[in-house]
Amino acid sequence: MSKCILFVNISRTSTVLLSEAIYSSHGVLRLYLRCDIYRKVPKDLTQPTYTGAFISILCCVFILFLFLSELTGFIATEIVNELYVDDPDKDSGGKIDVSLNISLPNLHCDLVGLDIQDEMGRHEVGHIDNSMKIPLNQGEGCRFEGDFTVNKVPGNFHVSTHGATAQPQNPDMTHTIHKLAFGEKLQVQKVQGAFNALGGANRLSSNPLASHDYILKIVPTVYEDLSGRQRFSYQYTVANKEYVAYSHTGRIIPAIWFRYDLSPITVKYTERRQPVYRFITTICAIIGGTFTVAGIIDSCIFTASEAWKKIQIGKMS
Repeated sequence: MSKCILFVNISRTSTVLLSEAIYSSHGVLRLYLRCDIYRKVPKDLTQPTYTGAFISILCCVFILFLFLSELTGFIATEIVNELYVDDPDKDSGGKIDVSLNISLPNLHCDLVGLDIQDEMGRHEVGHIDNSMKIPLNQGEGCRFEGDFTVNKVPGNFHVSTHGATAQPQNPDMTHTIHKLAFGEKLQVQKVQGAFNALGGANRLSSNPLASHDYILKIVPTVYEDLSGRQRFSYQYTVANKEYVAYSHTGRIIPAIWFRYDLSPITVKYTERRQPVYRFITTICAIIGGTFTVAGIIDSCIFTASEAWKKIQIGKMS
């Protein structure tokens, strides 16, 4: 008998504890539900309208259009440029890579040479390293292609007959410049710069015995992509003049001079992409703002239509 009474008491205690637990959980759930700021309205308490349906469809199309526009802008990269005073490529050893491609259609390849000199005392006549001469016009002309380095100090390099074994009587220095570039080649469509400002320069109609001076102002340029990799190149502006030069013996010795000087200003181009958080913020603003404005418009139209109906009913009565 005592065992039965003990069992009944244990059962009652368990039931009470279970009830208290359930009540406590319901209290927590009710407290949790109070945090819902997006209260739901039963469908039978809402009223659809044709105007609301039209505005809703228009609103969705507008949101989709703005979303796709922002997505396109987020995927695309923008180029930001800045100017500062510095030597960007400090690991170059004070050297600048130069690439020259020039055609002299009326001067034999045996007479064509490249000379380099600068304010550091370099004076090199007949530079031949990493250079190539291609005969033109059945050997009457020459195309000179060369890759070489110059020091980061004012100087010049020139195409002439100074290094030839025998000087010609009337050397013809009419020419076409296909390429003159400094530093690394930048193949970036969004960067518009004068990296090959002399490319395509044609002096075939000039005086054959005239010398040509191209005065270059070289501007260091840095391009940094999204990964942080930097490429170093150089833009340049150019001015030119044409004149007849005589040697101390009275002979005309024409040449094609490229006189250069470096600017202390560096131009830096940086690739950037819109941050993800800004993209998300913009999308939220688009969706929220569009729905809010559309809701206000729909509410105004609905209120006006209801008021108009009441006025018509009042007139009828």
